[in-house]
Amino acid sequence: QVDLVQSGGGLVQTGGSLRLSCAASGRTWAIHGTGWFRQGPGKEREFVARIIWGNKDTLYSDSVKGRFTISKDDAENTAYLQMDSLKPGDTDVYYCATLPAGYSGSATYDMDYKFWSQGAQVTVSS
Repeated sequence: QVDLVQSGGGLVQTGGSLRLSCAASGRTWAIHGTGWFRQGPGKEREFVARIIWGNKDTLYSDSVKGRFTISKDDAENTAYLQMDSLKPGDTDVYYCATLPAGYSGSATYDMDYKFWSQGAQVTVSS
């Protein structure tokens, strides 16, 4: 079992920044990577970014590339999503999730992830 506690989020104006945190506890040795997804009302869950814990390899969706940065603090088993140059279109509920040990693939589909956070609202006002 892996528990994820997400923090951050909130309301920001267009062009502003926010940082989301995702702290993992429990069987952290079984985590291959962390991903961030977002979902709006009536929409499918959308991949945002992911980081592989071992080699820190990162991948971003085209919609956030160059604006968002995913990172991980090894000592704290915490992943971060730094969101800069935010736009109203970034408004959604954001979730973090973990990839299981032994996973291999692009990790851009939510079905690849095993444990999920509670989610946090990010609202970007125009």
